[in-house]
Order: sequence, then structure tokens, then C-alpha cells
Amino acid sequence: MLYYLFQYLDTHYSLPGTGVFQYISFRAAMAVLTSLVISLLFGNTLVGMLRRKQVGETVRDLGLDGQIQKQGTPTMGGLIILGAILVPVLLFARLDNIYVIIMIITTVFLGAIGFIDDYIKVFKKNKKGLAGKFKVVGQVAVGVVVGSLLYFNEAVVSKEKVAVPQSENVVREAGEAPQQTFEWVEEKSVVTTIPFIKNNEFNYAWLLGFMSKENAARWAWLVFIPIVVFVVTAVSNGANITDGLDGLATGSSAIIGVVLAIFAFVSGNLVFADYLNIMFIPNSGELTVFISAFVGACIGFLWYNSYPAQVFMGDTGSLALGGIIAVFALAIRKELLIPLFCGVFLIENISVMIQVAYFKYSKKRFGEGRRVFLMAPLHHHYQKLGYHESKIVSRFWIVGILLAVLSIVTLKLR
Repeated sequence: MLYYLFQYLDTHYSLPGTGVFQYISFRAAMAVLTSLVISLLFGNTLVGMLRRKQVGETVRDLGLDGQIQKQGTPTMGGLIILGAILVPVLLFARLDNIYVIIMIITTVFLGAIGFIDDYIKVFKKNKKGLAGKFKVVGQVAVGVVVGSLLYFNEAVVSKEKVAVPQSENVVREAGEAPQQTFEWVEEKSVVTTIPFIKNNEFNYAWLLGFMSKENAARWAWLVFIPIVVFVVTAVSNGANITDGLDGLATGSSAIIGVVLAIFAFVSGNLVFADYLNIMFIPNSGELTVFISAFVGACIGFLWYNSYPAQVFMGDTGSLALGGIIAVFALAIRKELLIPLFCGVFLIENISVMIQVAYFKYSKKRFGEGRRVFLMAPLHHHYQKLGYHESKIVSRFWIVGILLAVLSIVTLKLR
């Protein structure tokens, strides 16, 4: 909103300083500061309100140290994160940008699904919360909407740098060998980025290789939308599983957000995209404002969520955080990098899958269920080994930072 106000003031009245709102870097910085202020100022009020209403977390007894102290800690703190994201975005982002619209839709709908789950747990006293199948249906619905917008909306395009040979007339006049010039060509496609590979672009339409080139391009949505649904569901559930220790999911999400901010800024800037030889995605630079608010909200929430936590984010926050990360990566064509910069989420997910699969196999094979880890997800395994909660979280953050740096390096490491 402020973007349009200051644009009007700059255009019609030329007021000093109003033109600064045209710069994404300035608005991104303001989004970070605003989200931090909102988290810090209103977070305490919300935590107090949740405590007065006895919106406390019912902690399942897993035989772990510190669980008794956590019993009754307010949950649904994800409302702080959602507010601290949406308010700065509405203030500083361009609301006519299709990418910003997609991110707002994702935040609101996944936040609503998580809120319903927390509401059932807290106020209906049902520890299971929203049935898993309904969560999945909601995530799939978000994936279908996002995939459809990314595929069918005419504003979602990319530009590729292609070689244009010099004309024969120019060659004869110059009396020298043909030379190549380059130009950016806009195209509507489902091309994405493959990490660690030179000329690193992959077109999902290639998966329909049994069709003609024209038909494959026309029906590529049959492949693209299911992939979007899978990515959104997997990453949002990964964040949800990781949210088991104070500050773990919040801090990990903030680290991932910094990586995505860098990717969005360079992908939406013609100069940087040309220098790095990466896909240029027009108007995607505006996403930098959104992800800056995301990072600020996560850091601000850590004020209350770090050990010992005064409030838990609940599914209201964790489902939204994971979904935001997934959709953002898809929008800037970096979804194939998700296993790298979301490595902490991936490891947590895989640990649960291994534990469940081996337990079922061993029960069938040996007559008794056996376990690979002392407890899953992986962070509980380390708790069982006797590591303090804050030490586990700190080390997971360090791993996340290493993966983040490696992800950024892929911009040139090909």
C-alpha cells in the first residue's frame, strides 16, 4: 500500500525521498524491520492472551527431559509469524505482482489449515487435531491452486539468453568471420534449474517425450501441477515434523529464508542473472520483499520461541512456514535445490520414514518391531542420547548454515 502512496507522491508532487520506495532493496529492508517490530511488540501481548485463555500445549509423554516443564506452554504462536509476514508485505510489496499474490494465498490458506488443527487440539480437547487426510487434502488444494497459477497465468514467464548469429551482409561488409550476439527471449515454459550442472535447465515437458514437441508443451501441466502438489505437501510436512524442539523449525526456516532472498534478488535482476548465467524471471525480484518479511518474522518469533520457549508456533506456524518455502522455491525455479537448502527438514523426514519402515519390516520378519533410532524424528534420537535441547538445536542450525552456503555457491559451481 505504501508503495503506491509514495509512487503517487513521487510522480505528482516530486517530494524528496519518495522515490526510494521504487527500490526493492529499500522495501525489503523496511519489511525486515517492520516484521521484527511487529513480532517483538505484539508477540508478548499475544503470548499473554493465549496464556490467559489457557491455550496450552498438551505434551505427549515421550520419556524425554524437560517435557514436564513444557506442559501447558501456550501454542498457536504461529499467529505472530503470520501477522509479522502479512502486514509488512501489504505495506511494502507491489500487490499487483502475481508472485506476491501467490505467496499471500499460500500463507493464508496453509496458516488456516494449521489454525484449524491447533483449534481442535486446544479447544475441542482432541489430541489428534485435524485428521491427517483433511490436512493432506488442504495441502493438495493449495498445491493445485499454486501450480495452476504458475502454469496458466500469463504474467509468469522466464527469459532465456539465446545466441543470435550476425547477418551475412554485416559479415561481408566487415570482412571478418561470423560473430554471435545474444538477446533475452521471453518464453512461457515449465523450465527449472538443475544444480551443479552447466547449462542447468530442465523442462518438465521433456517427461512427456512420447508426445510431439508441441503437444508436450501444451500438456506439460499434467506433470507440473502434480510436482507442485508433491513439493508443497512434502516441505510443509517436513517443517511440521522438525517443529519438535524450542527454536529448531523457526531458526532453520530463517536460514532457508536468507538463501531464498538471495536467489529471488538475483533471479529477478537482469544484470545479476546475466553475470551469473542463470534464468532471468521478470518481476520475481518483488519476492525479495516477501521473503525479507518472512525472515524478520522468524527471527522475531525466536525471541519467544528460543529455549526455554514461552510459546510454541503449533501447526498454525509450521505448516505455513514449510508451504511458503516450497512455493517460493517453485516460483523462482529452484525447487530441485530444496533437498539441499532444506536438508534439515529432509533429514528429519527421512528419519521418520526409516524408523516406521524398519519397524514394520522387523515386526513382520522377526516377530517384534525393532528401531534404527532411539526415537524419531532425529532430534529426539539425540535427546535420548543425553544431549541438551539447546545444543541439538544449535548444531542443527550450524548444519543448516553449511547447507545454505553450499546452496548459494551453486549459483557459480557448475
